[in-house]
Amino acid sequence: FLEAFESLLRFAENRTSSLFETAYRPMAKEAAEPVKELFTDISLYILGAETTVESAVLRFFDSLFPLVYSRLINPGITDLSEDYTECLRLTRQDINPFGHYSKNMVTELSKSLWASRMLSQALSLGIEVINTTEHAALSKECSRALVKMQYCPHCQGLTLIRPCVGYCLNVMRGCLASVSELDAQWREFISTLEYLTNEMAASHELEAALSGIWNSINEAILHAQLNGPQLSATVDKVCGQPKQQEGNLSSASIVPVKELAETQTFVMAHTSLNNKRREFITYMKRSRTFYASIAERLCDGDLVMRDSSTCWNGEDVV
Repeated sequence: FLEAFESLLRFAENRTSSLFETAYRPMAKEAAEPVKELFTDISLYILGAETTVESAVLRFFDSLFPLVYSRLINPGITDLSEDYTECLRLTRQDINPFGHYSKNMVTELSKSLWASRMLSQALSLGIEVINTTEHAALSKECSRALVKMQYCPHCQGLTLIRPCVGYCLNVMRGCLASVSELDAQWREFISTLEYLTNEMAASHELEAALSGIWNSINEAILHAQLNGPQLSATVDKVCGQPKQQEGNLSSASIVPVKELAETQTFVMAHTSLNNKRREFITYMKRSRTFYASIAERLCDGDLVMRDSSTCWNGEDVV
């Protein structure tokens, strides 16, 4: 699952980067770092880091606004000092140059990534539980019972006699009493996994949300460009007027974004997450009774005598 998440994130990041490289060339180089940080923050969120989708997205748009303002809206700006850049970042929060697109992006990603984050944490918890019970310590009483079951017949020269099924079950259930107590919680855990995988496959599809990031950013930039004069007037009042090159640079080099967007296609991850989800939850459902039936699993096969042949009942051969 984590590999699938990372694969989708890489595709979405590459597509977003290509948007700047092909449609917004004047700011592509400087936008590379904010784009990288955005997808790193999303990845960390899915992995359970103490961060939010909202903080990641808004931090990205804070970094994006100085670039959009100085490279697209006012391409003649020559002096983009740290103080002026910081003023633009802070102004972004007040004048909202990207309209509702930044908030919409937060909403869509939050809905889609939440289930992925929860599933990632649930899987980590499941691995921890399995690893812990795999190395469960045996009590002295259990060890004695196992030795008695396996080796006491040898004292009578009966090295090929195997334990009876009922006897084996009694010993194993006694040894695994503490482990079998996990049954109710494990069943609940499987139900939670089923719920989360269904949530991921619901209307807020993870793949669709990630593949739509580039379009949200594109629409946000277009919105800022269309409102360029009003934004410039407000910024001049708040941050002052920066140095301008003689005669504003032409923005003709900017590719018409609407036309470009229609020609771009997004290649989904080579293996569908939907298929992974279905296969995974089908497999996990089969393990719903794992901790309740672990004694039966251990007393199956070559360990015991299952047919009507003689077997060892702990005291004698029957």
